Amino acid sequence: MKGQPLTTVHRRDLLRLAIAGVGAAAASTVVPAPVSAEPVDLQDKRKARYQANSAEVQNFYRVNSYPAR
Repeated sequence: MKGQPLTTVHRRDLLRLAIAGVGAAAASTVVPAPVSAEPVDLQDKRKARYQANSAEVQNFYRVNSYPAR
């Protein structure tokens, strides 16, 4: 009958190995986003989109002016 194996694996070593494996798998699946080649139109980006007389804004102020119970 042979003696005990020469290498022993402790629980903490297994945990470290599992964490390293998960980290390696997560790092390998990260794909960088493709770089956009089209230029950004700053005038369109800075354009005002708030319309004070829109139905949604008027409805918001109408509903919020109800008296508190």
